[in-house]
Amino acid sequence: METPREPHFFKPLLPGCQSGVAIPLDLYSKHIQGAEINKPWKLRSDASDQIWEVIREGRTLTRGWKEFTEAHDLRIGDIIIFKHEGDMVFHVTPFGPSCCEIQYTHPQIVKEEADADDAPTFSYDYCFLAEVTATNQKDDKMFLPVEAMWCGALSQQCKEVKLQNKEGKSWTESFGFSESDGAYYISRGWRKFCRDNICTNGALFVLNVVGDGTTTPLLCVCPERKECTELLINHFSRIDGSVASTSRN
Repeated sequence: METPREPHFFKPLLPGCQSGVAIPLDLYSKHIQGAEINKPWKLRSDASDQIWEVIREGRTLTRGWKEFTEAHDLRIGDIIIFKHEGDMVFHVTPFGPSCCEIQYTHPQIVKEEADADDAPTFSYDYCFLAEVTATNQKDDKMFLPVEAMWCGALSQQCKEVKLQNKEGKSWTESFGFSESDGAYYISRGWRKFCRDNICTNGALFVLNVVGDGTTTPLLCVCPERKECTELLINHFSRIDGSVASTSRN
């Protein structure tokens, strides 16, 4: 396959996106790796004539990225396309949840997404703890907590979900609902996701659910944020309490 003259990539904005955005590994290894570490990326858009300088740390854009997102009023659920124009200059085009390009009014950069009234309402407020076990790998099926029934991003009509790791790589999995267990489950692909991410039995990670209840939901491995940390702390607290209770008996 011929490499495009102007390499580009897209990134959906997920919870925690203001702290930084990861560059896809394939593009990084082919076009970015080996570039001067301290040389900032220069981001420009059609929203204004300003150029934003953003520092790259490894494969992540960090310092300066928050200012860029705030200036463009970027929000969770938006999608941004980066087009490399050479010498670490990138043209950035934002799209809203309705998949329409975001239009801006000069010079205040007022965000006006085309067909905004038709845009779906996305849910980002549900995350849960997933544990890799010998059983769910053998069965190629991982059950979500019963509480997921009340997550607006999921529905019993949904037949597949996308699992996304911290690097932005995704896997399409079968999705279903068990009447007998009263819970959603991921199947036919769960085992591969665990193997591809080198998840051994007992591995824990937090999945954040993003979706609108009608389109394919995205379950992304949660970045280090307060809610995710609390889930892990509560999990280990329950384990410690169980051990302590057993020892008293």
